[in-house]
Amino acid sequence: MEFFKSNTNINFMSQRKWAAMFSIILFLFSILSLAVYGLNWGLDFTGGTQIQLSFQQEANLNTIRNNLEKAGLKEAMVMSYGTSKDVLVTLIKENKNNVLDNQADTSTVNRVTAALPDAKVEQVNYIGPQVGKEMASKSVIAILLALLGTMVYIAFRFDLRFAVGSTVALVHDPIIILGVFSFFRIEFNLIALAAVLTVIGYSLNDTIVIFDRVREDFRKMRKISALEVMNQAINQTLSRTIMTSVLTLTVVLALFFLGGALLQGFSLALIIGIIVGTYSSIYVAGSLTLALGLDRKHLVPQTKEIDERP
Repeated sequence: MEFFKSNTNINFMSQRKWAAMFSIILFLFSILSLAVYGLNWGLDFTGGTQIQLSFQQEANLNTIRNNLEKAGLKEAMVMSYGTSKDVLVTLIKENKNNVLDNQADTSTVNRVTAALPDAKVEQVNYIGPQVGKEMASKSVIAILLALLGTMVYIAFRFDLRFAVGSTVALVHDPIIILGVFSFFRIEFNLIALAAVLTVIGYSLNDTIVIFDRVREDFRKMRKISALEVMNQAINQTLSRTIMTSVLTLTVVLALFFLGGALLQGFSLALIIGIIVGTYSSIYVAGSLTLALGLDRKHLVPQTKEIDERP
């Protein structure tokens, strides 16, 4: 099945300068948002209290939020958990010292139960800030190692120019996702982090498919330029790219609208990542590889002339 005919010839690279400007603006906006607002870290990174409540009747989340705000718990995050009668209340740790404050934790639970007298406390979980710091540092290390390993792999399999182009694309995608989360103050937790790492792999897969076709076309088409080969490779893989992106996006949209509040951060990061990743495979990785001076000699072994003279 193909969305586009095999002889499709869209000149993607003719727009590479405009695409470069657009990417730079998005990237700088994301960096600025992260610098000014930072990320709205979730409980996994900051530490705090999670209280699982159950009600005899269906829980009204808006009413619960209003009651907690009146009790002075304006930062409380309320979401459905399990059935319509179960609610999860998340409170970020207010104590900034790296000390587990069990007395403050008990006081917080008492304030919640006083504001919601009809609720029954099923479970209380407290996550200390030291755990959050360890998770954050390991997450950063995991991303850096993944990017380094990817760059080394592509450099050996293809060429250093491909490695630089793909790595810049892989940095470009998660930074934009983090910028959106930062600007709109969306909670960033371990589930959202998992989505960001998934996007890195998804974007890399698209990029590798295009690069592999570029290498094949260099060997088949010996009389056209590198720019024409890049365009040809993108057109040849366009149906595959669109089919993969649209089908994956359909599933992720279903998760976003039907998966509940717990999965919204995860699905939103994937939605942004699929769209931006498909774009960056063409206009960031491909364009940058050409800008670095990609040529036939970098991929096609040069034939050596053999002197048969005695």
